[in-house]
Amino acid sequence: MFTQLGVIGCGLMGGSFAAAMKRAGLVKRIVGYSKSPSTTERARKLGIIDVAAESALLAVSGSDIVLIAVPVAATEGTFKAIRHLVEPGVLFMDVGSTKRDVVDAARRVLRERVASFVPAHPIAGKEASGIQHADPDLFRGRQVIITPLPQNPPELVQKATDVWAGVGSQVLRMTAENHDAAFAAVSHLPHLLAFAYFSAVMNQPLGRDFLALAGPGFRDFTRIAASSPELWRDVLVANREEVLKQSLRFRRALDALEHVMREGNADALEGLIRGAAEARAGWTLGGGKPGGGNGSGGPTRY
Repeated sequence: MFTQLGVIGCGLMGGSFAAAMKRAGLVKRIVGYSKSPSTTERARKLGIIDVAAESALLAVSGSDIVLIAVPVAATEGTFKAIRHLVEPGVLFMDVGSTKRDVVDAARRVLRERVASFVPAHPIAGKEASGIQHADPDLFRGRQVIITPLPQNPPELVQKATDVWAGVGSQVLRMTAENHDAAFAAVSHLPHLLAFAYFSAVMNQPLGRDFLALAGPGFRDFTRIAASSPELWRDVLVANREEVLKQSLRFRRALDALEHVMREGNADALEGLIRGAAEARAGWTLGGGKPGGGNGSGGPTRY
C-alpha cells in the first residue's frame, strides 16, 4: 500500500486511476490537482480524491506515487513545475499516448532525476472526457504499456508493473520507439482516418441527408471521430513521423483496391477483400502474441 497518491490532472484518466487505486486498497490518501480548480473540487466532492491541491507541486509533496495525467503537450511544463520534488524512491508515471516526446521532455527537464519516472500508456479510454466519467473499472482487463528508461532502478519498474496489475491491467514492456511505431498503426492512424472520413461525408452537398441514413456499421466505424480534438491534435503532432509512415502504407493498400475496381477485376477485388476479412476474423482484442521481448525492443508481457 502507498501512503499518498498525487494525481496531476483530474480528468477521465487521472480520476479513473485514483478511483481504481482507492477501490483496490492500494493507497491511503489521494491528493489531486487540475488546472481548473472547479475540476479538482468536483473530484473531491465525488470522493475520487481526498484533498484538492492548489498546485502540481503540492500534489507531489508527501506523495510516494504520482500520476501525471495531462495532455502530452503539457507534460514538459508539468515536469518543470514538479522537478524539485522528484526524489529517488517515489514512483512517477504518466498516461500519454505517445512516449518518445514524453521521454525526451523528461530527460531535458528532470536530468539525473529522470530515474524516478517510469513512462506508461494505458490502452483504455472513452469518447467522453472529464472527471464525471471517471470509472474504477476503466483499466480492468486492459493492456498497459510501460517503456522503462535505462536509468530506472529495476525495483521501481517492478513497482510500476505491480501497481497497474493491482488495478486489473495486463502489463507489457517495450521501448518508447517501438511503442510509437506500433500505436501509429493501430491507434493514431485510425483516429486520423475517422476524422477525415466523417468530415468528407458531412461536408459534401448531400452529406446531412446521407448521415440520416447511416446505420450501425457507420456508427461503429466513425465512433472514434467523436474523440477529444485537443488530445488528438497533440498526439498526431507529437507522433507525426510514424503516423505519416502508416498513412503512406494505407494509401498503397487503398490504391490497390481502387486499381482493381477501375479495371472491373472482380476476382482480384475479392481476393484483396478476402485476405483482409480472413485476417480480421482471426484477430481478437488483446489476444495476439507479441514477440520481441528478448531485447529487440518489442513487447514483453507481465
